[in-house]
Amino acid sequence: MEAAVVGAVLGSIIPYLLQLIKENRELISSNYKKIDDLSKNLHLLNKFMVKYTEDHYKDDILMGLAEEIRMRVYEVEDVLETYIVEESLYKKKNFVRKAVGSLKHLSDLKSIGKTIQELSKRVEQTRSDNRGYVPVLVEGVKRNNAISKDNQLEGYPEADRIIGFEDAADDVLKLLAVKSEAEEQSTSEAAQQSESKLKVVSIHGMLGLGKTTLANKILTDQNTEYEFLTRILVSVTKKYEKKEVLLSILRSLKISISDQNMSEADLVNKVRDGLKYRYLVVVDDVWEGEHWDNLKGAFPDNNNGSRVIITTREVRVAKYVSPKCEPYQLRFMKPEEAEELLRMKVFEENKCPEELKPIERLILEKCDGLPLAIVVTGGILKANPKDANWWKDVLDEVPPLVDKKRVERIDRYIRLSYDKLHHEVKPCFLYLGVFPENLEIQVWKVLQLWIAEGFIPQHETASLERMAEQYFGELVDRNLLIVGKRTLSGKIKTCRIHDTLRDFCKKTAKVEDLFQAIHKNTNPSSSRRLCCINAQFSEYILGGQPADKVRSFLSFGQDETKYNEDPSSSIFKPFKLLRVFDISSIYINFHGRFPTKLPNLVLLKFIAINFNLKNLPKSMSSLRNLEALIVHTTEPTLDIQADIWMMTKLRLLHTNTTASLPECHDQSSSSEYLQTLSTISSHSLTKEVFERTKKLKKLGISGSLGTLVKTNGDSDLFECLCRLSSLENLRLHSDESKLLALPQPDKLPKNLKRLSLHKTGLEWNNHMPILGGLQSLEVLKLKDKAFVGVEWKTEKGGFRSLKVLFIGDTDLENWEVKADDLPELRWLILKHIKSLEQMPSDFEHMKNLERIDLERTNRWLVKSAKDIQKSRPQIKLSVYPPEK
Repeated sequence: MEAAVVGAVLGSIIPYLLQLIKENRELISSNYKKIDDLSKNLHLLNKFMVKYTEDHYKDDILMGLAEEIRMRVYEVEDVLETYIVEESLYKKKNFVRKAVGSLKHLSDLKSIGKTIQELSKRVEQTRSDNRGYVPVLVEGVKRNNAISKDNQLEGYPEADRIIGFEDAADDVLKLLAVKSEAEEQSTSEAAQQSESKLKVVSIHGMLGLGKTTLANKILTDQNTEYEFLTRILVSVTKKYEKKEVLLSILRSLKISISDQNMSEADLVNKVRDGLKYRYLVVVDDVWEGEHWDNLKGAFPDNNNGSRVIITTREVRVAKYVSPKCEPYQLRFMKPEEAEELLRMKVFEENKCPEELKPIERLILEKCDGLPLAIVVTGGILKANPKDANWWKDVLDEVPPLVDKKRVERIDRYIRLSYDKLHHEVKPCFLYLGVFPENLEIQVWKVLQLWIAEGFIPQHETASLERMAEQYFGELVDRNLLIVGKRTLSGKIKTCRIHDTLRDFCKKTAKVEDLFQAIHKNTNPSSSRRLCCINAQFSEYILGGQPADKVRSFLSFGQDETKYNEDPSSSIFKPFKLLRVFDISSIYINFHGRFPTKLPNLVLLKFIAINFNLKNLPKSMSSLRNLEALIVHTTEPTLDIQADIWMMTKLRLLHTNTTASLPECHDQSSSSEYLQTLSTISSHSLTKEVFERTKKLKKLGISGSLGTLVKTNGDSDLFECLCRLSSLENLRLHSDESKLLALPQPDKLPKNLKRLSLHKTGLEWNNHMPILGGLQSLEVLKLKDKAFVGVEWKTEKGGFRSLKVLFIGDTDLENWEVKADDLPELRWLILKHIKSLEQMPSDFEHMKNLERIDLERTNRWLVKSAKDIQKSRPQIKLSVYPPEK
């Protein structure tokens, strides 16, 4: 096992080193002949490692070689990156400082040159000494285990559907005393009073049985949505921390906490205040009865029929937390449920070919009705869904779960799935262990972190983002990730990792020292990647721990934490070779002084920070390797003085406030990789900026948009926007100045798929036909009086591709639309609309309409939507707050 991991991680490090040499050829020219020899030896070693990891990593002799190879490669990485940092900082010095330090610098270069030469010889010797084993690596017959180029972030939405447990959900709903509307009317007054008391119901079952899945099924049940205004799920986990659980509940209630040092007693009161309406709370994964005793005071009995569901692996805990109600024991899946679950995970059409059914039956017998085993096995089968020989191999390797050691066997299922992954995807999967338990992981961040860590190889025809998306899709296909939220257009927005899979990632990555979690009394001095929760951040920084080898430092927290020590130099001082620095969940008070050590981290590729500064100074221009810059500030605007146009590798720039860009000079380089700019001041977006950002896919603009557009629609801004052929996502946020007009569709980006307008004050009938002419538009979001006026009559022939329409905060009173005006519409969202009292009747005849969401509208609009649903029951109607 250990050698397999070493091979997987080294499979990403060696290509990274080769790319590092290529990109810094000019900088290291004085020693390039020596480094060139090293590069050639690394090329040969990489070929050796790829064959080793793919075919014969279980060979005892080769396994013994793995540690030596790792040590050599890490040594090369340390020397190379140290060389590049020292040379970069030396060239940045002024004339006087260079003159003083020139002799020492030449001496250092000579010493490093000798080290590189010696390293090259040792790498070559390592390869030569083991040359005899290479012929053993005979190319075998392989079935397809490569990454499908069709994988997209859209994934396969049908696979999100919860399979089975209909009877279990009904049983738990009965225990909760949740009734349909008709049953509620027939219940006696005395029974209703009895059921109004707070009730706790427990569900227990073994690891991987689907307790959380069942709880989510109940939370989203139509009767539950009708009964409970507040419905949330909070996880406890084995490492129970009361404060974290309370904060998690408050987050779900959308209650912000300004004072991070608030006592547990005050947090309990906050939660109790937030649960004043009828609620259903799922407390997931409780390990001890005392955890519930410690927590239950936060759940008030308001005599309004509120309910709490506890899930646990332990029957003793289940009986303890709800002594007045018999705990519900979750069963294993029935054969027909297991079959449906496996097929849904393997075949998009949910049908198994006849010739594979006998093997399918034998595989399901081994899985023994355990959902986690079925899902993981389905992920392996999906790699070659119609290859009988592949299925037979999987059958032979799948461990049976028929004995009492089911928990131990689950680890073998995960190991089998991991072993079947493409070798380039393995480090990406293991890396997911850095994220805390139950954290909703932002997909865009995962992709950017993989790229910055060097896990994504350069490809001749595909961008790094595209390759990262394919790797992510592979993990979703293999059911090693749980899809969380989706965007309105259906793309996967967030994901989670099952706690059992996360434990596997942490345990397996530990062998390779891929990353280390910081806890009290840990010594992370030799680690290359460190991660911690916010609570340990201050302790680590102030402790002065050595971090000479650290390449990545990540701190995650469910809530923002404040760091009030003077950070002008202390935060960045220990990290000389840092590539990734994500502390966006920690608010840092810089006391008006920018950290002087930050611009010295010339290897930085990814940085996410949260502070109180008004500008990013010119000194940050030295970060030429930066690929992702994420800045959150408490100031209303951000002045970016650093020359981002010299950061030619930058692919993502995101700020939480309106940012002004530095001027583009004639000698500025073209930002050929830049794909995301958000949120940028409208006055910063000059013709020169657009000339250098031709590959933009996502753009957010904020400011006085009204001053940039003439009444006839002429605008230099839109004249430039229409030339961005790759732009798919555009967000326009105006201040108090309304947009006077919109240009014609041919002056808007032709490939625009998603458009979001805020406070633009456009008129329905004058400007909607222009948006309707955007042939590729799939998602349209109109927020904060983006459109004004009391009447809108849609025009025939527009919005040919529109799938999602969001309208919020408008004075619209009358809306006329024909069924064929929005032929592809699937989802309609109306929020904070008080004047509109009638849904357009033709929504009843829209054949593709699947869902209508109404939030804080009036009762007449809700009634008309219900009338539509009666004639089209397949349309899902969501109303918030629920009617009583």
